Amino acid sequence: MDGFDISGWGIAVPEQRVTTTELAARFDVDEDWIISRCGIHERRKIEPGQTTASLAIDAGRAALERAGLTGKDIAHLIVASATPEQLSPATSAFVQHGLGVAGSAHDVNAECSGFIYGLVFGAAMMKMDPRPILLIGSDTHSTQINPVDRDLSILVGDGAGAIVLTPTEQDRVLAWNLGADGSRQDSLRVQAGGSRMPTSATTFADGLHYSEIKGNEIYLNAVRFTVRSVRATLEQAGLTVDDVDHFVPHQANIRIINSILDHTGLKPEKLVTNLWKYGNTASASMPIAMFDALEEGRFKDGDLVLLAGFGAGMTWGSALLKWGGVSA
Repeated sequence: MDGFDISGWGIAVPEQRVTTTELAARFDVDEDWIISRCGIHERRKIEPGQTTASLAIDAGRAALERAGLTGKDIAHLIVASATPEQLSPATSAFVQHGLGVAGSAHDVNAECSGFIYGLVFGAAMMKMDPRPILLIGSDTHSTQINPVDRDLSILVGDGAGAIVLTPTEQDRVLAWNLGADGSRQDSLRVQAGGSRMPTSATTFADGLHYSEIKGNEIYLNAVRFTVRSVRATLEQAGLTVDDVDHFVPHQANIRIINSILDHTGLKPEKLVTNLWKYGNTASASMPIAMFDALEEGRFKDGDLVLLAGFGAGMTWGSALLKWGGVSA
């Protein structure tokens, strides 16, 4: 019993919508320019009382309910996030308490690659301890965006997505690839608030607690590293892009996604995306996209599902799953 099925899935997205029409007016740009640049029509934004952990708890509870389990059945909780509840303790501590998880709990921060990192870690953990695992991606990047930053404001959305891994005899992960290049750490960063640059009146006044992005660098490296990762995973599995039934990328922006399709040869009809209605939800983007695909009944028994993403750091990762056992 060293494999797993994805037996439950759930999401949590705030009710508050931020439309492209609103942002176009705020930044005095053409609405079509924003849509052509990122492919996003609206994003979700947390409201007072909502946090990274509260969204994670709601998504986790929905996934557990679909799987017919409770927190007491979960041996390990993994929370992927780059916008923690607070600096300490880990966000997973809040989620563990909120869901009544009986087992261990820890965070993964690989920025937008966090969910794929967590999935690979969960698959490895299942081989050592074949008991149910709850994996959640949750991010609230709207809290880190400078209100006058047009480039990031048009991209980010808040949300959480969760899946439950339950042990099976068949190994569903056919191949995987993870990587990082810390020399590119300044392409997307939040400088202040950690040990390198502790919070002070000066850092606050200088706006160093906001996210900063070098858009061109992110674009070029995101495509380069994701394409490389996809090729490595398919080569490891002894398969080609023609064998893939569904491609679930990190929902960053439509230009990056289309470039990945072009450079890998993956067909557009295999793409799973809901970017247009949720925006870039970081660690939550892949499970939220999977949720819609599952609810629509797109994944069938035996289908090959390729997940791939990238994040600040830079980090990247991909995994090829053979779907089976559970469907909507």
